[in-house]
Amino acid sequence: MSQRPSIFIIRTGPRFVKMAKRGFWSAEPYGATVLLTLVQISPIEFNPWSALAKVVGRAIVVGRAINADVARELAEIKEKLDGHVTMDDRRNADGHRTRTLHFNNELLRGIEHTKEEFIEALAEIDAYERYCAAHPEYPNNRAVLAIENIRSNYKERLQKHDFLQEGT
Repeated sequence: MSQRPSIFIIRTGPRFVKMAKRGFWSAEPYGATVLLTLVQISPIEFNPWSALAKVVGRAIVVGRAINADVARELAEIKEKLDGHVTMDDRRNADGHRTRTLHFNNELLRGIEHTKEEFIEALAEIDAYERYCAAHPEYPNNRAVLAIENIRSNYKERLQKHDFLQEGT
């Protein structure tokens, strides 16, 4: 025994339209468009296309408001992140300066160093000077003489070939 599709009736003005549920929704791909157009033409004071446009319009307005909130929050996060990056960069520069001053202090106390240790100290100096050049507001007066001393000491040892030899 086969099942009959259920039928529903739509009133469109003085006429009635009979439609089978199965045929309307599955076999007729443009059924919803036809239905909305029939309802729009009918003397009922409801225009589904206008209602759909209003819904879409509200969604766009809400979307813009949400986008504005998201943009404001992103700006706040960016500002905080920039502050953290600045603080981290400054902390790194302080570390380069500290290691440079420590190395110079060891030279002043007569502690000998290998050529590789001098090269590492010079790399710290280069990183420190790059940061100072990029950030003129950063105080640099504490390491200028230490850097001069390390460079002159390195040049002197390089000419004399008297770096501390590893293993001795």
